[in-house]
Amino acid sequence: MNTKIDFYFTKAKKWSEEINQLRMIILDCRLTEELKWGVPCYTFQNCNIVLIHVFKEYCALLFFKGSLLKDAHGILIQQTKNVQAARQIRYTNVEEIVEGAPILKAYIYEAIEVEKSGLKVNFIKNIELIFPEEFKNKLNKSIELKTAFDALTPGRKRAYNIYFWAPKQSKTRALRVEKCMQQILNGKGLND
Repeated sequence: MNTKIDFYFTKAKKWSEEINQLRMIILDCRLTEELKWGVPCYTFQNCNIVLIHVFKEYCALLFFKGSLLKDAHGILIQQTKNVQAARQIRYTNVEEIVEGAPILKAYIYEAIEVEKSGLKVNFIKNIELIFPEEFKNKLNKSIELKTAFDALTPGRKRAYNIYFWAPKQSKTRALRVEKCMQQILNGKGLND
């Protein structure tokens, strides 16, 4: 247990009991507790295995290489169709965590074995992103915006691309682009 991370578990209001229970189960699997990306992350020999995070509707355990797990109980969730490696197990009450502890531990041990074996996720290589005209026009008019966008990670660029293309109407796409410009200029991703 890393006391520097205690704040995460004490500040949580809605999911406090649930994430504390998850913490105990994970630590029982002998993983190292660290703080990464502002959330508790659990590692094995300096390799990320799983992290705890909370959302409005649920709390979750995220397996970094979840796509490589067998998922014998069918409980792993791919957050979006664009997530290639990570998978979540979502919880909405402490009882399901307590009852499912043996299964959860089995998944954690399997994730450790995946890491020990050196298995890697076969990521689909980035294909060139084609952005809607509404965004291309803004990039062409602002060198500052283009520079800031080019500096973003490929995943952040992809997220913006998906977000900008989602609306069918040009007017709505233009509003989304306008809404995100400052975020891009600040070097932030869509959900940062």
